[in-house]
Amino acid sequence: MSLIDELRALDPRDPGRWSFAVRAGTVGVCFLILTLVAAYFLAWTDLNPQLQQLQDQEMQLRSEFRAKHSKATNLDVYKQQLADIEKSFGAMLRQLPSKTEVDNLLVDISQTGLAAALDQKLFQPEGEVRKDFYAERPIKIRFAGSYHQFGAFVSGIAALPRIVTLHDVKIEPISKTGGGFDQLQMDLTAKTYRYLDDEEVAQAGAERRKSEQAAKRPAG
Repeated sequence: MSLIDELRALDPRDPGRWSFAVRAGTVGVCFLILTLVAAYFLAWTDLNPQLQQLQDQEMQLRSEFRAKHSKATNLDVYKQQLADIEKSFGAMLRQLPSKTEVDNLLVDISQTGLAAALDQKLFQPEGEVRKDFYAERPIKIRFAGSYHQFGAFVSGIAALPRIVTLHDVKIEPISKTGGGFDQLQMDLTAKTYRYLDDEEVAQAGAERRKSEQAAKRPAG
């Protein structure tokens, strides 16, 4: 009997009557299938985290590509925005006086108070405080007058072509006539600003670095 005829004649419900060769072959095939299945699942368990990591990297790269593509597409828009910012910054910088113009600005502030008919009690410029690219100079001011005169002074300061800010404003009565307070006193700090030239910016940076290095040194 040929092997094919023998396999056809096998009774799957009675494997005990199978020949030794058939039983051995069947066991070998089953063992091979189980080995392949086990190897598949073990390999999947090992490779699955790597696959997930690669998928995450792919998502990150896609996101970076979309962001860079968007920037490249809108490059002309960004350039125009940068030009507008530089133009606006330049206009603001021109509102800061140079070193030689500060004294004239102090006179303008004082004259604004006189134009509002205020009685100037104190006008005390203080030392400059340097920042990154500009310096601010506070001025202690004390005026006597009425609310309307104070309002005229503030409006006059706002109309100046240079930047002047008012801080720590305090108003209190100083005299009384009739049924109310007619004479008021206003104390405030006005701050003027000027831009630093290139040499001053470099000097300020060197002083700042020197101060930072001194702060890092251990106390001895």
